[in-house]
Amino acid sequence: MAFDPLQERGIPLDEQLRDWRELNVTPIDPDHADPYTRCRIITMNGIESEAIQFSHQLARHCTDMELKRQLARVRHIEAQQQKAVNWLLPGVSSVLETTIAYEQVAVDLTAWVARMEPDPYLTKAYEFGVLEDFDHLYRYANLYEMIEHRKAEKIVDQLTEVMPGRPTYLQHRDPVDNVREPYDRHHTEPLSKLHALTVMATEQQTMNFYMNVGPLAMEPIARRLYQEIAMVEEEHVTHYESLVDPGESWWEMLLNHEYNECYLYHSFMETESEPRVKAVWELHLNMEIEHLRLASELFKRFDGRDPDQVLAPELPPPVTFEPNKAYLRDLLATQIDWTTLGTGYVQEAHERFSRMQEAVMGGDKPASEQVIDDNRAVSGREYRLETEGPHPAGLQLGR
Repeated sequence: MAFDPLQERGIPLDEQLRDWRELNVTPIDPDHADPYTRCRIITMNGIESEAIQFSHQLARHCTDMELKRQLARVRHIEAQQQKAVNWLLPGVSSVLETTIAYEQVAVDLTAWVARMEPDPYLTKAYEFGVLEDFDHLYRYANLYEMIEHRKAEKIVDQLTEVMPGRPTYLQHRDPVDNVREPYDRHHTEPLSKLHALTVMATEQQTMNFYMNVGPLAMEPIARRLYQEIAMVEEEHVTHYESLVDPGESWWEMLLNHEYNECYLYHSFMETESEPRVKAVWELHLNMEIEHLRLASELFKRFDGRDPDQVLAPELPPPVTFEPNKAYLRDLLATQIDWTTLGTGYVQEAHERFSRMQEAVMGGDKPASEQVIDDNRAVSGREYRLETEGPHPAGLQLGR
């Protein structure tokens, strides 16, 4: 049945505050929970983190004290939501296990968005990025086997394949070539705006996660690999954030953020298999409906438009975590040799790409390649998880 959060009644803001016991939720059991439950948790942590950071930026550009206070009240609840969501992750999981789960999110969420995206230009941006995260999953899975002597299939549960994507060392590009053309806010479909916000937020959270946990690793190869991939994630954030039309006002951006939170909480409430986690999604949805109402009032006041003029009349079909194996294999077979040039894509190494490669490599073998060699030496072969058919052959830039 169609669900329009603008027509629903949420929990009043002054009833949303929770005490410490309510926020200290019981984490999921990593040995028995659906891997996609963990993916939904990681996704919503990224979405809530983006909501908080955006609200802070808006407050820093706002001169009206009463508006600052309203933003602070809502932001405090968003911060509580972020804590409750992120604390669902199990403390018994190692940082590297959580890293592999982060990359499973990047692969299957971005692949799903690419499949559902109505704008071909935006689809290309997601397809380009997902082949790089696919390779990150493969590199971290080999590091995991080498250091912790465990296999990534325990984490991804064979829902996501683990094999080489576009080689990570070929993902280091001139910064100017990471900037894409934005969608046109006047003509793009509301679903495209939600997709762009979602992927941007999750990639941003991945970047932040690697920036913070990378130096905590003890093994030199792990520290180097986190550092290398963290730099690629910075490229990805630039890639995805540039898709958003910068002509949107602060109030339209706030409206889109709140609507997207409603969309994702509703999606995950509809698709969640773990009852206790589903209850969190439902509670947060009812909170976000009120946040959306408040953002709608600000939008009407400062933009002079009705929210229905920019938002979808009802929530789109749910965002779904599901295997994307055939889709990804097709991309591997047809798009693995692409890189960027300006705001477009090319299949050959151009001057800026080659110059950047020389600059960042410094004559040394990159960690993303070294980790495969090291795991072969320890385990007798590299780690892969292929569940069907042969690995598709593809060209590789610079080889």
